[in-house]
Amino acid sequence: MSEWSEQALQTNREMLSAWQLERLCAMLSEVLPRNRFYRRKLGSMVRPRSLAELYAWPFTTKQELLADQQQHPPYGSNLTYPVSRYVRVHQTSGSTAQPLRWLDTPENWEWLMHCWRWIYRIVGLRAVDRLFFPFSFGPFLGFWAAWDAAARSGWFVLPGGGMSSVARLRTIVEHRITVLFCTPTYALHLLEVAQREGISLNDSAVRFLIVAGEPGGSVPHLRNRIEQGWRARVFDHTGMTEIGALGIECPENPGGVHLLETECLAEVIDPETGQHVPAGVEGELVLTNLGRWGSPLIRYRTGDRVVVDPQPCPCGRVWLRLRGGILGRLDDLIVVRGAKIYPSALDEVLRRFPELVEYRVTWRNDRGTESFVIEVEPSTPDLAQGPAAQRWAERISQEIKSVFLVRPTIQVVSPGALPRYELKARRWRTQT
Repeated sequence: MSEWSEQALQTNREMLSAWQLERLCAMLSEVLPRNRFYRRKLGSMVRPRSLAELYAWPFTTKQELLADQQQHPPYGSNLTYPVSRYVRVHQTSGSTAQPLRWLDTPENWEWLMHCWRWIYRIVGLRAVDRLFFPFSFGPFLGFWAAWDAAARSGWFVLPGGGMSSVARLRTIVEHRITVLFCTPTYALHLLEVAQREGISLNDSAVRFLIVAGEPGGSVPHLRNRIEQGWRARVFDHTGMTEIGALGIECPENPGGVHLLETECLAEVIDPETGQHVPAGVEGELVLTNLGRWGSPLIRYRTGDRVVVDPQPCPCGRVWLRLRGGILGRLDDLIVVRGAKIYPSALDEVLRRFPELVEYRVTWRNDRGTESFVIEVEPSTPDLAQGPAAQRWAERISQEIKSVFLVRPTIQVVSPGALPRYELKARRWRTQT
């Protein structure tokens, strides 16, 4: 980036577009002759002379990638180099389909480090910060890259794998941790455990949390509960195993996520027509990563619902800003008695009730007969039984009906009855 000013690439849209086109053409020169997947898919294409030309190219879908890995096991044919060049493998959680495996070369991994260094600069990480990663590392990408980038850059990093939640909380306090990485759900769960175990977070040094893995970091009621409980700022982050770590909230404008447009091309399309939608209109996020040449994605339909904020950001960056972060996933839509409900939208309504600790949704469609049941877990036993539970359930039911025009069955359960999650929460069960 020596010939390009980092400041200009954040504040000058014309220069940013020129940078993106240069990066894109360099990537395509490497990928198209060598990558079997894209050679088959884009064999007749030539390097675009403008970004607009790229936007006429076909999309890449997750279904294509999964089918390719089934036909060419175990890693598929979207590999630009021989398998011996690759040193890391990760895979998606498989929550909506079979896991998608993803290989990275050392150069790929260095690019992911670069993305996280961008993120750390934007949120304002300090040299004295102490970072804690309270989850068990596995084959998911998760915060692996965040960990490695921080360690390589000289920050104090502490792993929390294999610990109980109580042990993690004590670690946070004893080691004067200042930055916490986790899902929004787990940030709330740690607050619940701290209260139950009498662990005071008043002495905690945590000054901000970077949350990812599920919608919530930009959902006002959920975000406020985390920030008030931790007395710390929440930064929403977005990324995908297959696409990379490409989004972060800036300090100046909470409740939205900037895309690292030096490292990707971003589009928002109508999921039905595939045409671009204007800023301010909800659509599907499409991404092309510009630095992961060993396992690239070109015009990848992420399945994420987003809205580009049409207003300039006070931080001065011209990078696209997703208002409310990732709103949810297109394939999560459930139609209940004609009402369209996304899990993230229902979550936002339920989080309006500060007494609610956890919930679980069961939707069934048995030969045309629908059942929509929500189990809600209160913070105190007095709300779990008798008239108080009935009144609380009725308030929740009425609030949901006022938003979605459909009334669920609310079942109040005892404190501690519902499962807790360290990684992505799985609160919805659908049965047909």
